[in-house]
Amino acid sequence: MAFGNRTVIEDLSFDVARGETFGFLGSNGSGKTTTIRALLGIYQATAGTLYINGRSFRSEEGHTLGYLPEERGLYKKDSVIDVMAYFGELKGLTGKAARSWSLEFLERVGLADKARTRVDKLSGGQQQKVQLGVTIMSKPDLLILDEPTKGFDPVNRRLLMDIIGEQKTRGATVIMVTHQMEEVEQLCDRILLLKNGKAEAYGTIAQVQDQYGTRTATVVYTGTLPADAAFTPLTVRPTGVPGESTAHIALADSTDSTELLQHLVGRGLRISSFTTSRTSLEDIFLRVYGADQAPERAL
Repeated sequence: MAFGNRTVIEDLSFDVARGETFGFLGSNGSGKTTTIRALLGIYQATAGTLYINGRSFRSEEGHTLGYLPEERGLYKKDSVIDVMAYFGELKGLTGKAARSWSLEFLERVGLADKARTRVDKLSGGQQQKVQLGVTIMSKPDLLILDEPTKGFDPVNRRLLMDIIGEQKTRGATVIMVTHQMEEVEQLCDRILLLKNGKAEAYGTIAQVQDQYGTRTATVVYTGTLPADAAFTPLTVRPTGVPGESTAHIALADSTDSTELLQHLVGRGLRISSFTTSRTSLEDIFLRVYGADQAPERAL
């Protein structure tokens, strides 16, 4: 996929199985949205083939697919219920069925009192809830969700995660484009990490973790963390206690955790806590994209 002389997507190949939840991950500018738009025919691919259910996507099949774009696409001057009912009818529901479903959904997400409110009078998070309702209203076979919980507080994030989980349970295929690694670890069966338009990692979460090593350690210490080939610092943050820091480090394949602990003490660190664990997706994200592209974390 190229725009003029600039190649955005190159040699990218992946599949999403029917009924699975697939995490499509990457830093800003890695090519995620471009790939999705090409898949849906919004952009014309300059090479390769992109199929949904074994063939190129056709706009008349839109009722079988729910697409939640990162940019909201609601009619701002109309009421919430009118907008939802309109999209429901476009997806094949009767007007009565669309309004009934919409009112139930608004009740579910705490917006029952906003049904007659103009969309442009809602907060960004409230509009995102309405957009999600429009997306899932027709119970589509395939859901493509681009940053579905972006900007939500923990309570509303949990609510929307539950709703997305229900779509997975009913058998929908879900593609999640997100920076929320906790969401990915909770819901996704397989993932793809996109970097500079190419697949950096692809497979189940366990397979990707194995690809990047399986051991990290969290060290709470006082002193100066030395540079050492036995580990790579991922994050170092103050704890709030004067002079004390928490370092999250990736252990080299040959590093023995017990020997490393003894080594750090021998280098003068006063260690309050030392725990090891399997590499998290957030750690992998940091290793692939760098700390300046750290994934958003729930508050």
